[in-house]
Amino acid sequence: MIEPREQQQALATLQTPRDCLRWGESALRRAGVFLGHGSDDHGDEVLALLLHVLALPLDTDPRMLDARLLADEIERFVGLIKRRINDRTPTPYLTGQAWFCGLPFSVDERVLIPRSPIAELIEAGFQPWLDPGQVHSVLDLCTGSGCIAIACAYALEQARVDASDISADALAVCEQNIAAHRVGDQVSAVLSDGFDNLPGRYDLIVSNPPYVDADEIAAMPEEYRHEPELALASGGDGLDFTRRLLREAADHLTDEGVLIVEVGASDRHVVAAWPQVPFFWFEFERGGEGVFMLTRQQLLDFHHCFAPR
Repeated sequence: MIEPREQQQALATLQTPRDCLRWGESALRRAGVFLGHGSDDHGDEVLALLLHVLALPLDTDPRMLDARLLADEIERFVGLIKRRINDRTPTPYLTGQAWFCGLPFSVDERVLIPRSPIAELIEAGFQPWLDPGQVHSVLDLCTGSGCIAIACAYALEQARVDASDISADALAVCEQNIAAHRVGDQVSAVLSDGFDNLPGRYDLIVSNPPYVDADEIAAMPEEYRHEPELALASGGDGLDFTRRLLREAADHLTDEGVLIVEVGASDRHVVAAWPQVPFFWFEFERGGEGVFMLTRQQLLDFHHCFAPR
């Protein structure tokens, strides 16, 4: 916790960006904040907060480190560090921005903070598993901020992309990002409970659905409790939504269509629930786990495995 006395001392002594970076990193380290929302470095989090306050880009001239800051700039910076520590608010919620596939996205507590390893697949145009030139329709199911859908639009320029979510609040953020990236002629936000309002078929369905199991929900660091539980929790083993997805996806894929789903640490539950299903599990160079792929034909061949019990 940053107590009032420490806050007042910081306001009285900090003068330059260099001072702020040094003090902020020490404060975050002492407080033991959890890093899991796009950064694994305390210094990077502090830098993001400071650049946000100063409205400066990441490639700002290093000579700025010793510039004299205004009193209100220092006050705003210290206030953000205090919220990061005392409230455990994730940095992207404090700045209102997160990066995914090298693209900026507006985020707030209506949506998850983008961090999916699916970014690597998008950046590669889903090659070698798909021919990008043959992907004409994409569904991002449980889109949240719309980051996956919009990144897919950049990577697959000829594809129509539907960004679907059950949350009207999340879709409001998604639509804001669609407008900011000027992809409204390619990406559509659709309010839908699963596939209910999605009558078409897609060459690719990508989904980062709620998949956190009950034990993980109970043990989550405070930072994650700022995110919408609707986008995280999915029953005792984290697979409530995934079960429905596997049952229904084949009906919404083209003949050569592919389903890609992130289940994170619940991958062990997937393997235990359907040991006979030939899930293909991706490996990622930048870290991450629990993303599988199935073709439409595989979904049909093993459809009996996904039937409700």
